[in-house]
Amino acid sequence: MENALALDRLHFAFTLTFHYIFPQLTMGLALLLVYLKTKALRTGDEHYNRAARFWARIFGISFAMGVVTGIPMEFQFGTNWAQFSKSAGGVIGQTLAMEGVFSFFLESSFLGLFLYGEKKLGRIGHWWAGFLVWLGSWLSGYLIVATNAWMQHPTGYALGTNGDIFLSGFWKLLVNQWAIWQYFHTMLGAVQTGCFVMAAVGAFYLLARKYESYGRTFVKSGVLVGTIAAILQLFPTGDMQGKLIARNQPPTLAAMEGLFASQKGAPLAILGQPDLQSRRLDNPLIVPSMLSFLTYQSWSANVQGLDSFSQDEWPDQVLLLYYSYHLMVGLGTIFIAVLLSAAWLLWKGRLYKSRWMLWILMVCAPLPFIANITGWMTAELGRQPWLIYRLMRTAAGISPRVSGGNVLFTLIGFMGMYTLLSILFLFLVVQEIEHGPDRNAMNRETAQVAEK
Repeated sequence: MENALALDRLHFAFTLTFHYIFPQLTMGLALLLVYLKTKALRTGDEHYNRAARFWARIFGISFAMGVVTGIPMEFQFGTNWAQFSKSAGGVIGQTLAMEGVFSFFLESSFLGLFLYGEKKLGRIGHWWAGFLVWLGSWLSGYLIVATNAWMQHPTGYALGTNGDIFLSGFWKLLVNQWAIWQYFHTMLGAVQTGCFVMAAVGAFYLLARKYESYGRTFVKSGVLVGTIAAILQLFPTGDMQGKLIARNQPPTLAAMEGLFASQKGAPLAILGQPDLQSRRLDNPLIVPSMLSFLTYQSWSANVQGLDSFSQDEWPDQVLLLYYSYHLMVGLGTIFIAVLLSAAWLLWKGRLYKSRWMLWILMVCAPLPFIANITGWMTAELGRQPWLIYRLMRTAAGISPRVSGGNVLFTLIGFMGMYTLLSILFLFLVVQEIEHGPDRNAMNRETAQVAEK
């Protein structure tokens, strides 16, 4: 049973991690598409329409990949997590069904119109199509986050006589306080992914000296929107998410921070290696009393360490949780530094000629994907050993008749298929970048260079 449990968790972690590469990009690009279409509508400049069409094609590729990799996850609830689905299906089925019936079809329908209906819709109608694509993608994100938030902090439920969980308050499920802050934190992470990818493509064009007018538009859009998102990611959304964890999941906070002993004036660990046997943090780089202040707004507040809880209440992967959290926070700090520096150069009028900063923007493109995935790892590892916090242990939620061998066989199959999908995705995106937003513009720029 333990072997099957570990494989079930690994299987879902793998499929979820791979799947989330694509929704975070589409949710981030959706906002940027609306931004570009708004600029086109207000200025009447066809340049912004061509830029929006370019990113809409990349959006479409990512959306298709997200659909293909998302469908197996729905089936996994039944195949690998049957006991969880049986017990909690009456609750999580509400938000998951709404995500499929309402937001997914809203997004997919208007994406088709956005990609292929511009001439029929006209300028204003096409803007509305882009807006509804954004609305559908962000509504989809909220309903998925609300499902996860209920597992983190269950509200609006009642227990049946046989242990099944029933929905007793629909709005308590939908506007769970945990869901609201987790949603904004998640969406801002997705926006940063879209912004860094857009800025990286723009930086590539500027460094390669092709499609330079579009390169400037992409870099400027990514940097301006990304800077706002990065700051809001830190405060207030990250701050409030941390306070919710401290209030509702104190063992999780202690493991995230590598705090083994409860103490007043608890320090914030910047770096260090947790030693589980000795229950201490080796080679720590700390800020004294900062954890107490950030959590309770008091420099002398007591913060519970792992010693305040029995070991069966600890997250079962303390090391992985600690490093995932610190990697997420570290990358988030880097994003703020990079984007603020780029914004300053943009304000000074030097960004497009600063090759060192363009290289940094281009190299940073994969980092938001890693930050978002480690953020989800922090959330999921932190909830352990609970599948539904304080209601159902993870070990109680698996499918008892599915052996570890069956799970391993399908996991290997998914790894093979997803490797092929990765190659296909990268090939298609690279092709779009090579073709560029406007072939005629490339020809004009080449002619101008030749004349010089």
